[in-house]
Amino acid sequence: MDALDAFILGLVQGLAEYLPISSSGHLEIFRQVLGLDLSGAESLQFDVVLHVATVLSTIVVLWKRFVPLCCDFFGWRTHSEGFSYVWKLILSAVPVGVVGVCFKDYIEGFFGGDLKIVGICLCFTAILLAFAYFFRTNPLLRSHGKAYSPREISWLDALIIGCSQAIAVLPGLSRSGTTIATGIMIGDKRERVAEFSFFMVIIPILGEALLDVVKMIRGADDAVVSSVGAVPLAIGFVTAFAVGCLACKWMIDLVSKGKLVWFALYCVAVGVLCICI
Repeated sequence: MDALDAFILGLVQGLAEYLPISSSGHLEIFRQVLGLDLSGAESLQFDVVLHVATVLSTIVVLWKRFVPLCCDFFGWRTHSEGFSYVWKLILSAVPVGVVGVCFKDYIEGFFGGDLKIVGICLCFTAILLAFAYFFRTNPLLRSHGKAYSPREISWLDALIIGCSQAIAVLPGLSRSGTTIATGIMIGDKRERVAEFSFFMVIIPILGEALLDVVKMIRGADDAVVSSVGAVPLAIGFVTAFAVGCLACKWMIDLVSKGKLVWFALYCVAVGVLCICI
């Protein structure tokens, strides 16, 4: 992997992490286009570095919301809205944590492989986005035609959205698209779901990154580091962070306006193309 490859993949990650088109799926597609021959473990590690960059861009963009949450949680203000909100985020991270611990080796097998898997998952993402839009606009599906009033995210909602995030570890299943669509379908406010979706990835991604750092310190992943290279890792990180800051703001605006259904058309088009190749 050279510097240009890392820049392109960082650009893809920065855009696709927030837009509901699957960053992992598009990274797989562009690895194939660029002719990069990486193992599943190498691909996954590079993806983690890029995801850490977009996590940091989330913190930067949502800084005014992030800091009060940290103050409430670490200040142990148990009766504050921020304290319970952070615990909902922690609860939402449990399902993906279980999947990561128990099925990590199995999941790695989906990376660096067949684009048909990516295509199928992209088509499933398109179905989710389309159904979420139909669910919110069809009166027959919304409480049998009664007036619909979106609610704040409950504890059960957080767990359900967390389960959808655990399923979205597969390449081609958009994490943001899956979690936001799930939140919309169960009746949560669009803007709050988007914010929750962006915040909930912080815990599992930083946890995964911490484990990778521990492995690297112990010397378990020296071969992977030398294969990818420190310079490409740095370029990919910086690019993903910068582009992610712009994409995060854009995505929040798109969700608030209910325009995610258009990405369903894109996902099904790219998904069918991947299946046919």
